Amino acid sequence: MSTLTRASKRPLNSGYEIPVFGFGARLSPYSARKYGSEASCGEALAQSGVSRGDVFVTSKVFKGGYNETKGAIDCGLRESGLEYFDLDLNHSPYGGPDARKGAWLALVEAKRDGKIRSMGVSNYGTHHLQGTEEYIAELEKKLGKGNGGEISVGQWELHPWLCRPDIVEWCHSRGIAIQAYSPLVRGRRFEDPTLKRLAENYDQSGAQILLGWSLQKGWFVIKGFIPLPKSGTPTRISANADVFDFELSSEDMELLTTTEYAPCGWDPTMTPVDE
Repeated sequence: MSTLTRASKRPLNSGYEIPVFGFGARLSPYSARKYGSEASCGEALAQSGVSRGDVFVTSKVFKGGYNETKGAIDCGLRESGLEYFDLDLNHSPYGGPDARKGAWLALVEAKRDGKIRSMGVSNYGTHHLQGTEEYIAELEKKLGKGNGGEISVGQWELHPWLCRPDIVEWCHSRGIAIQAYSPLVRGRRFEDPTLKRLAENYDQSGAQILLGWSLQKGWFVIKGFIPLPKSGTPTRISANADVFDFELSSEDMELLTTTEYAPCGWDPTMTPVDE
């Protein structure tokens, strides 16, 4: 992690780049189209004075087919005042194959029209991912090579007690960037003996150790997860971003990693493919 900084980015399958560290916006007060925060995020960006090109903005569409997704993208852009989203994700696999295909097609068209730059999925299981990959091939056969979209980013709850090795391997083999939401396990594991011992040894908080683990996890051709910590407290937001001056040893990475399957939130990855 010594080669990473807060400004580091990594390439996406879309040809764009994504920062290696991000922030969840659900607490401000909510996030994405389902949560209704696009207007507040757009307003904050406008008031910040920061150049649009220096901010990577992600939105999500929730449990919709083609028409619902098109409407959500247009409404989100209108309410946020932005000309485009850097990334738009289908928030979950719910709705069945037809809904997932419709949502994907709407994302493909939005990317074609310059409304979004990169596209991806959230909370998909490997069976949903495989179906999306097959639908991309189907669209390319119908519309021409390169016209089926590409999975640039996948987003899941990921932390030492929920490593999802099958999903991670599937994404790594296809160059898909992996975002980790709930990387701090909603604060529920801060009393874990191993985490507390590592925090003391590295002179970091438990939250910083977990974020370091996330940044370092999965260092193959693709470097690490992209953690998305959430907080409404400015001091904690600053501390969460201050994680680029230490590196966990490989032994400590292995020590902290478990084989547990313990989501702290919902887990749509297990949804049957037809639901």
